Amino acid sequence: MGPDALPEPLSWRRRAPHAACRRRVPDLRRSRSVPGGPRPSPSPSGGSCVPDSPDPVVRPGRAFPQGVFADAQGTNFSLWSGGAERVELCLFDDDGRETRIEVPDRTAHQWHCHVEGVGPGQRYGYRVHGPYDPARGLRFNASKLLLDPYAAAIDGTVDWDGPTLLPYVPGEGDDADLTPEETDSAPAMPKSVVADRSYDWEGDEPPQHRWEQTVIYEAHVRGLTMRHPGVPEELRGTYAGLASPAVLDHLTGLGVTAVELLPVHHFIDESFLAERGLTNYWGYSSIGFFAPHGPYAAAGSRGDQVREFKDMVKALHRAGLEVILDVVYNHTAEGNHLGPMLAFKGIDNLAYYRQTEDPRFFMDYTGTGNSLDPTHPQVLRLIMDSLRYFAQECHVDGFRFDLAAALARGLHEADRLSGFLDTIHQDPVLSQVKLIAEPWDVGPGGYQVGNFPVLWSEWNGEYRDDLRDFWRGELPLATFAERFAGSADLYADDGRRPGASINFITAHDGFTLRDLVSYNDKHNEANLEDNQDGADDNRSWNCGAEGQTDDPEVLALRARQQRNLLATLVLSQGVPMILGGDEGGRTQGGSNNAWCQDNESSWHDWDGLDAGLVDFTRRVVALRRDEPVFRRRDFLTGDEQPGSDLPDVLWLRPDGPALSDGDWEHEGARALAVFLNGRGARRTDDGDHAHAGTFLVAFNAHHEGVEFTIDPELGEGWTVELASDDDAQEGAEVRSMILPGRSLRVLRRRQD
Repeated sequence: MGPDALPEPLSWRRRAPHAACRRRVPDLRRSRSVPGGPRPSPSPSGGSCVPDSPDPVVRPGRAFPQGVFADAQGTNFSLWSGGAERVELCLFDDDGRETRIEVPDRTAHQWHCHVEGVGPGQRYGYRVHGPYDPARGLRFNASKLLLDPYAAAIDGTVDWDGPTLLPYVPGEGDDADLTPEETDSAPAMPKSVVADRSYDWEGDEPPQHRWEQTVIYEAHVRGLTMRHPGVPEELRGTYAGLASPAVLDHLTGLGVTAVELLPVHHFIDESFLAERGLTNYWGYSSIGFFAPHGPYAAAGSRGDQVREFKDMVKALHRAGLEVILDVVYNHTAEGNHLGPMLAFKGIDNLAYYRQTEDPRFFMDYTGTGNSLDPTHPQVLRLIMDSLRYFAQECHVDGFRFDLAAALARGLHEADRLSGFLDTIHQDPVLSQVKLIAEPWDVGPGGYQVGNFPVLWSEWNGEYRDDLRDFWRGELPLATFAERFAGSADLYADDGRRPGASINFITAHDGFTLRDLVSYNDKHNEANLEDNQDGADDNRSWNCGAEGQTDDPEVLALRARQQRNLLATLVLSQGVPMILGGDEGGRTQGGSNNAWCQDNESSWHDWDGLDAGLVDFTRRVVALRRDEPVFRRRDFLTGDEQPGSDLPDVLWLRPDGPALSDGDWEHEGARALAVFLNGRGARRTDDGDHAHAGTFLVAFNAHHEGVEFTIDPELGEGWTVELASDDDAQEGAEVRSMILPGRSLRVLRRRQD
């Protein structure tokens, strides 16, 4: 996710990532009419609920662990609130009738009880009593039903046409949110669910691919499966659909090793989207950090989504694929001080959210209206418990942290010694999974690429920008070489390795690869924001025509540029991340901000796959997998290698000699080659790579052809292994060649 604007200017070398309209916080007071009504009285004892007894037996229970845990007699409930005066547990039957139970005990701010006869499948929520005083940051309102932050399952969605979820009667100006609203919100609220957390993993073993072996495929549960003809219709858009043989065959056929899923923590659609007939497709609006998103489950949402999610993980592991979750711990779906009350805001607003100097208002480092406060012990515990739950109980292999700089902030500054980073670093479980930071937020000093500590990898926004610029002919050779070689300038000085750099050209936020070479301008009209949302600076190039065209020269150039970008990405040192669908030429019609487009414009078009591009992607991924020189564990050094009088890497001019200082500084130079010595790659993995190949990769970002000559000192018998242009004869031996404009070729030294 990326900010709309930064509060301080940044140069183009340190700009924030692509913007998105979801970052603009609407005035939620005008999002819908607000009916009035008296505060409801508690439902009488004996209201219909799951327990068979008309008077459920309630005991104090245990304060820990937090959340709900079912046993043979019933279920233990525990909710943290430091400022509550009293708490009610609310049980709901299948008809929505509510039974309220006064939570009888409190230990260390944990409100807890054990209710006999309650078991898995029971729907519940909380009502938290306390002062409603926004001027002091206190927003308790027991009229509003609240989700359990620790719920492992959530059933239902928000009904924006039902009773208001706003905790205040809308006012004007300084009185906007000062009067509490007393309408019962329960009919409009999803409900927490007591989930059966037992599961037979059948000896599941995570693949545990090392970073240098990893190729990430960024995917959306719905988008990947909704149109796949090989997925049964009833499973499309679900965890079960993603785990279907047809999808697994495609992923394993590509050769990727990990699937990075856009958010699957339970999220909601914002009210202003409902008014426009749109939905939050990407899911960066979390409200349940333990609950897999209910609508993604084919089996149902009364706890069945937990089992189906685990089934998906198990199936991916059996296929050799790791599962990485895109997690959003920097904010929640509750918006700013004018937003709805769903959970945290009504449980303990001052604890869960960062406040400005005026506690009535929220600090916003995320562009969504609020920022969770990981400096508070309870919030930090919530995040860590959530991560451990998915890592241990759900066997997830890693996490990509959305706007991670917001989590790394101390009181204000992004701090690599923050409690959040320190806690993860010392955790015996989480320190061993894959940790990926989106190293920026929208606050001052929030662009932190290269500044996360060891154990962390980062989405490398510098790589994305520089590689886009290179292939449209606007980047110095030295910068390109730095990125291709693993960005040692960003990561080597603190002991990290090339695996710290998650290289990407495209991601969910921005153009697809096909659109990157087809559009100069964004086309986000379908979002109903007058095309004002999304980034204006995309470093894209339409190759001579905007959007759809029948011009064969333009189409040929676009095809070549897609192959150039994919091959450069996969063969660079570091960890490549491929945006799902790029391998088949997926288009979003020029939209660079499809966050609210849950329709065919965002879903993968399996019938329209570019088969040639899919095959090219498979071949280049296989080349990386089979040849250690393209996936080194350590940075290139330029030093001679044992058993060879040549260094591990040489950067070459097209006419053969090594690049001199003057060549690097030549502003108009757009062609070069890199020699990668197989001798230097034999220490990348376990074992002796006696047959590691030696390669030369030639790049030409000029619009005209350039002649390349191979220096005989580099060895004899060079053959074309892979080419992005149609003129190359793969397998043919070459000593010199004319490399067409905007193309690359990979040559293998046959003597290896």
